[in-house]
Amino acid sequence: MAGPELLLDSSIRLWVVLPIVFITFFVGIIRHYVTQLLHSDKKVDLEQVSDSQVLLRSRILRENGKYIPRQSFAMRKHYFNNAETGFFKKVKRKVVPKNPMTDTSMLTDMMKGNLTNVLPMIVIGGWINWAFSGFVITKVPFPLTLRFKPMLQRGIDLLSLDASWVSSASWYFLNVFGLRSMYTLILGQDNAADQARLMQDQMTGAAMAMPPDPNKAFKSEWEALEIVEHKWALENVEEELMSRDLNFGTFFSQDLKSTMF
Repeated sequence: MAGPELLLDSSIRLWVVLPIVFITFFVGIIRHYVTQLLHSDKKVDLEQVSDSQVLLRSRILRENGKYIPRQSFAMRKHYFNNAETGFFKKVKRKVVPKNPMTDTSMLTDMMKGNLTNVLPMIVIGGWINWAFSGFVITKVPFPLTLRFKPMLQRGIDLLSLDASWVSSASWYFLNVFGLRSMYTLILGQDNAADQARLMQDQMTGAAMAMPPDPNKAFKSEWEALEIVEHKWALENVEEELMSRDLNFGTFFSQDLKSTMF
């Protein structure tokens, strides 16, 4: 038998729920503009951009080569994969890995990221946990299992409380990751207020910091393009088009009606 339902004071909505939403939202707006002020333009390596465009052209040739004649496909494949003059065979890039401990630009970017992302989240989260601790503010409209209690009831240790209730500290973290649609609507798609995207970029930053080896990328792309056999998808397109029963009567009648009205 279910226990009695909790009745929340209406003042909690005014003094706890809405302040947490507004604080989280405006902190994200301030973070976006501070990140833009601290943003520094990165130097673009023309050789790396050229290599990425070549790999993209080869991938497009593998995927869409069936829509061009065999001779055109063979010419493009010869340019990339020829054993003597092919691009993937004759071009060898010298890879100089960057050391993040000696590269001042990488260290500066890491410090800026910690200043604008990690530090505000720790400070605001700690202040909200101190100022609004112990409040049960809302309830999700569907039942949950006990495994969700540590996530939704942070700061409240009540075994008898239903797992559907949400504490104030958990409400803050839900707003941090749930306001991304509002940030996208107000600030645009690529904004610095989206905490979920920023955390994802930080998790993948270590892998992206070290530049990939273009020689290995060229070798793998050469192998992938070498096994591709051309099969022209438009070989019998004229016969297939002429063999169909094209009913132009309804098309012209609709066109005539649209011009009349």
